[in-house]
Amino acid sequence: MHIGKAEYFVQVKEMSRRARRSATSLSYNLQKAYRRIMAIKPSTFLLATLAIATSIFLLGGGIYDIIEQPAVAFVGAGGRIIPYYPQALNEQLVAESVASMILYSFVTMGLVLVYQSTKYAYNPREAFTMLLLGLLLFLIGWVVIEFYLFPSTIAPLR
Repeated sequence: MHIGKAEYFVQVKEMSRRARRSATSLSYNLQKAYRRIMAIKPSTFLLATLAIATSIFLLGGGIYDIIEQPAVAFVGAGGRIIPYYPQALNEQLVAESVASMILYSFVTMGLVLVYQSTKYAYNPREAFTMLLLGLLLFLIGWVVIEFYLFPSTIAPLR
């Protein structure tokens, strides 16, 4: 089963043609996919929501929870659940992270409601209601974060 030189060169030429075609089509397909991806125009609301959610996750200690995998909560004397490390600034429990993420969400929603209330100048009652609700959410979130969730950081002030 010996093939001649002519047949060998025909086979090599055919193989190189296939290789060129597949390389060209791969390049073409990648360029086409790149153009499609670059043509996507996500909404500003979606991007802002994603940025805020990512910020809340990072500020709440989500990366720490993923890497360190701390306990969820402590059970203190009398079966009382303690959701934070008492008197420790460099440690954190999962319950503390989740609580701080929820409270940061309250603060953020409060600020968004205060901002949205400025858009209802033609309806003062609705604007005032949104302003009060926004301030209430903001203050609840801030006060609980500062005085309940992180009591060790304000211990010198007491």
